[in-house]
Amino acid sequence: MLKPPYSRYSRIYTYHIDGTGIPVLDDPDLIGAWVEDDKTIIVFHKPKTSLIKKLCQQYNCQLFYQADIDYKDWEMGQDVVPFTISPLTVAPVWNEDPADIKIDPSVVFGNGFHPSTRLCLEALINYRSSTLDSGFTGLDLGCGTGLLSIGAARLGASSVTAFDYNSLACEVTKQNALYNNVEKTVKVKQLDLRKELPDTGVDVVMANLHHSLLAALFNSPSFWQAKLYILSGFMPHEEEQLLAALPTRPPSFLKRRSKDKWRMWALGNL
Repeated sequence: MLKPPYSRYSRIYTYHIDGTGIPVLDDPDLIGAWVEDDKTIIVFHKPKTSLIKKLCQQYNCQLFYQADIDYKDWEMGQDVVPFTISPLTVAPVWNEDPADIKIDPSVVFGNGFHPSTRLCLEALINYRSSTLDSGFTGLDLGCGTGLLSIGAARLGASSVTAFDYNSLACEVTKQNALYNNVEKTVKVKQLDLRKELPDTGVDVVMANLHHSLLAALFNSPSFWQAKLYILSGFMPHEEEQLLAALPTRPPSFLKRRSKDKWRMWALGNL
């Protein structure tokens, strides 16, 4: 996340460590850290090779990969620039122009400016005008930066709960909700959806997830309790697996859209 003296990202230095248990680091150049599959990923604004070496010795871990990356190339070179899906304009926090939502994209996957996120936001805006009443409730599964949760709050949601397994994504979502003054509407929880599913008895479930995780969720009857589902994070060649995972009587298909080789489905019990 961005903290003084940093106001935007330039180069980022990533360190992948085989092992866990490294405590939270108090370093002015730290962007963030998280644990994934028994590995720790730490990202800085500046190179920290000597610090990482010392940590590995202290906590009996091993550095197995490191990289020096231009931030433009993070997350497959996705441009982090302002965009508008009427009536909402979204911009990174370092952009000085007015915007309805300002986002720190950080280094979490699902930085809020990805085509799949835009597809979901567009669908949410469309269904807010046609289907969802003011004061609607929602879940944001795989929240990333929290853009969809914040967008829902801007569109009149009374409550949205954002979930992510990545601890840094949860921190970034909390910070972005606070920055956009919707922290009372958007609540954030760290959760492994492979092991636990939240109560889906809400008006809208937004799930921008890897296709294999979506397929696993589709197989759970308790997933299908919401009125509206906005689903993305998959490509055309992955749709067959998702179609096969749908229940015998799934919600009705309402819309299927594409952007830059990514798909979005909207399904509903309307």
